[in-house]
Order: sequence, then structure tokens, then C-alpha cells
Amino acid sequence: MSRDVFENNLIAKLGDEGYRKVRGAKVGIAGAGGLGSNCATALARSGFRSFVIADFDTVDAANLDRQAYFSDQIGMKKPNALKANLLRIMPGIDIEALALRLDRANIVAVFAGCDVIVECFDKIEAKSIFVEALLPSGKFLVAASGLGGIGESDGIRVHRIKENLVMVGDLRSDIETAPALAPRIMIAAAKQADVVLEHVLNSGS
Repeated sequence: MSRDVFENNLIAKLGDEGYRKVRGAKVGIAGAGGLGSNCATALARSGFRSFVIADFDTVDAANLDRQAYFSDQIGMKKPNALKANLLRIMPGIDIEALALRLDRANIVAVFAGCDVIVECFDKIEAKSIFVEALLPSGKFLVAASGLGGIGESDGIRVHRIKENLVMVGDLRSDIETAPALAPRIMIAAAKQADVVLEHVLNSGS
């Protein structure tokens, strides 16, 4: 499929103005595991063309049951592997792949140029740092809480916490005590991507 076919198909669905907004938005992906890799994939397929992806981790065989990687990428830094996969969807996507650990000291600077930032961490502490550090920026934030387990997937919902903060999940399950499996992880990642798409399409710029 050529680039023109890909883009023309999206223009037919989003309209010229909608596609212009999507192409012009820069999305930050904080964490490139199950949520981040699947969310970024959905966004790339929706026409987003500019990303900042940050994660310190490498692809492991244990990740392949729920993360958007392949067996021949084991050992690669996740941001680099995800960049390669997104470029296979659409060559020419602008991706800043950063192999680093996000913390209070660097997270604001890393995503300074982004319009929307998606939180895709596993640990509660990292999630707290994300919200506390970035909420004052006024940037639109999409976080997640409560993705573990099997079944009851209708409980994974979009919760509008503040004007610039949306939380996706059931707000109760914990992947440290309930299994993190592909179905619920991918549902949450897709909902995160859909929230980003809706926000950008409804923006005034």
C-alpha cells in the first residue's frame, strides 16, 4: 500500500481539516511497554506523524505476550524497537526515540515540545511523578490506572479527572497482583489512543 493510499484513506475518514490537525500534533509516549507500544501503534495508524517516545527498558521475551514487539527485537531498547515498527506502518514518521529513565528531573524537558502526553508506566510511583510534574504545564495528559486481570473489560472506562487530565482503566485492578494480559492492556491502550484522537480533532488549532 502506497503512502498516498494510506493518507487518502484517512483523509476520507477524518476530513482535510481533521487530518491536518492529526498530522500537526506531537504526542509524547511515557513508557513503551504494553500500553505505550500498543497506543503508539494505534495513533500511527490514525495518522499521527510526530512522536517523542521515552523508556529505559529493553525488549524481553516475557514482553511478547502483550507488547507490540517481535521475537527478533529481543534485546533492543524499546523506544528504538517501537520506532522501527512505527516506521514499517508509515515511513517518514518523525520519532524521537529516547532510551532513558524518566524522573522528576527530566520528564518536563523531555516532553516540552509535545501537545499531548500519554502515561504508560507500570509503577504507581512513576504514574504519580508523571501527573505531579506535568499537570501544571497545562498540556493534555492521558494516564491509566486499573488494567490487570481477565474479563469484565467493560469496566475499563475513560474518566475525565481534570480539564487536561483523563484516566483510562477500572481504577482498582493492579497488574502487580492481577495478570497483565494482552486483551485488557490493548483495550486500555486503544482507549488512550482514542482519547488523544478525539482531543486533537476537537482542538481549535
